[in-house]
Amino acid sequence: MKRTTLSLLLLTLVFSLPLRAAERPIAIAIHGGAGTIEKRRMTPEREKAYRDKLREALDRGYGVLEEGGSSLDAVVAAVNVLEDSPLFNAGRGAVYTYDGHHELDASIMDGRTRQAGAVAGVKRIESPIKLARMVMENSPFVMLSGEGAEAFARSRGMGLVDNKLFDSEQRYQQLQRAREKLEKEQKQDRDYRAAVEELPQAYRMGTVGAVALDKQGNIAAGTSTGGMTAKRYGRIGDSPVIGAGTFADNRSCAVSATGHGEYFIRYNVAADICARVFYQGKTVARAADEVINKVLARAGGTGGVIVLNAAGDIAMPFNTKGMYRGSRSSRQPAEVAIFGDKE
Repeated sequence: MKRTTLSLLLLTLVFSLPLRAAERPIAIAIHGGAGTIEKRRMTPEREKAYRDKLREALDRGYGVLEEGGSSLDAVVAAVNVLEDSPLFNAGRGAVYTYDGHHELDASIMDGRTRQAGAVAGVKRIESPIKLARMVMENSPFVMLSGEGAEAFARSRGMGLVDNKLFDSEQRYQQLQRAREKLEKEQKQDRDYRAAVEELPQAYRMGTVGAVALDKQGNIAAGTSTGGMTAKRYGRIGDSPVIGAGTFADNRSCAVSATGHGEYFIRYNVAADICARVFYQGKTVARAADEVINKVLARAGGTGGVIVLNAAGDIAMPFNTKGMYRGSRSSRQPAEVAIFGDKE
């Protein structure tokens, strides 16, 4: 009798393992930048273009998860779609530096191992997020910059592209307006820092990113950007900085940020959110809201984040008028949004 009972228990355990694995949630969230994004200033055609591209990125990443791919694979797949679109400030369509070229940044982090990779100030890398992952997986370093990062890319068989690949007329016109304003301020002996701070919000922001949860219960985060319009002196924002623009730890959450990078660096935004989840036991929604709408906002910082934990809970708060964003999980159908809560 005892042997029969034991056998039944073992059979129950064996057959329940695949079921439990199948019940594990998968999820992904993406963003395409935050800022002064108002419905009244956007044509229906342009709004549709943004929504279609967000959904494409969401579906590409989610498809990877459905097929059993890793959260890292899903993050790279989703971010790469946005890097390839001139609608967003990353890869093609990246903003211009003051000198008229493009300098790109990206980072990625594995929540299972807390390994991370990042690149900053690269000019000839078609997909910075792919190179960031290469740095994480094929080098002893976390962050590489400029020509060194490009030399590493060549050593690993990644081809380089012409910087003009990232050109776009819209971004070029933004640069001309920004340079005109900055040069006017300098002629009036205005402080350079103050002049930059007074540029329109849209000129200081723009990033793409993704966070994902795979069938193995692992989370990951990735972020990619062209930086700030008319940036100078090799300026680097928060996107390639682990803990500021990107963070992932299975024990807490995965975060990708977008906004005025200097504030996200100073307030260690991505890591702060995850620390509140881990040490204070807060939900991802509460932790993210506290950091974005209280800590950051009170300091004058603008932007938003996408956050995901290993249970599949998602939060996407922002303190600007809009944020290009989307999410999908095994418990929730795909949703994309652009404007505020009342859109």
